[in-house]
Amino acid sequence: MREHLQESRPVEGSPGDDRQFVTALARGLEVLSSFRARDRGLGNQELARRCGLPKSTVSRLTHTLTRLGYLTLDADSGKYRLGSATLALGSTALARMDVRQTARPLMQHLADASASMVSLGMRDRLSMIYVENCRSASALTLSLDVGSRIPLATTAMGRAYLSILGAAERQAIFDDLAALDDLAWPALRRGIDQALEQVRTLGVACSFGDWQPDVNAIAVGFHPGGGMPPMAINCGGPAFSLPPQTLLEQVRPRLIALAQELQQPGRP
Repeated sequence: MREHLQESRPVEGSPGDDRQFVTALARGLEVLSSFRARDRGLGNQELARRCGLPKSTVSRLTHTLTRLGYLTLDADSGKYRLGSATLALGSTALARMDVRQTARPLMQHLADASASMVSLGMRDRLSMIYVENCRSASALTLSLDVGSRIPLATTAMGRAYLSILGAAERQAIFDDLAALDDLAWPALRRGIDQALEQVRTLGVACSFGDWQPDVNAIAVGFHPGGGMPPMAINCGGPAFSLPPQTLLEQVRPRLIALAQELQQPGRP
């Protein structure tokens, strides 16, 4: 169920009566956004499943995207990888995030002090994407890096992000999560509500085994300013080396202070 919630992401914004909406462009972007950091390559059939589109439509889209350099085709396997044009776009977007340059030395200091991994992320539909990542050299950490995608509903980072949204925007995300899997939604909602209460009482959102049984993490959401959307920063790692007590007693004050340093002046 958790994997399903992470992989299946409905397109935000329906064309409806909007004559300015270019459906073909939206579908092409949906194909590109279907790729994950762990994917070695995807065929048309897998892309069709992830996008919810006919395979014939996806075949035309992948052909066009390959011609434009956004995908590359491995002739031996018949699978596609993201091309250099896509990488150039991503590199440009990351380079313009000034908050990454400010955050990185602070994140690395916390990662070293806590023997953990500290990551900065932003939302993409029903997922959070890492845009910066620092890990301690002295301990085992998670095999995640910049570009990795994690679920919004079950992770500390996603829950911290939800905690700083306005009520209307948060409810819209809740509606999407419920529509994606109505049977799983009640349990997900309970976990989110518990995390929102943790933010009010502790200043951090927690996920102790909720995303993966052997992973613990805490996170704080913040507004970076400069026209950037809300973000969240987390600290986590294997449960055997980062028990809840360590995260809450030793890491929590430092993580809150780090987020406050990155927070846009004047925001709560």
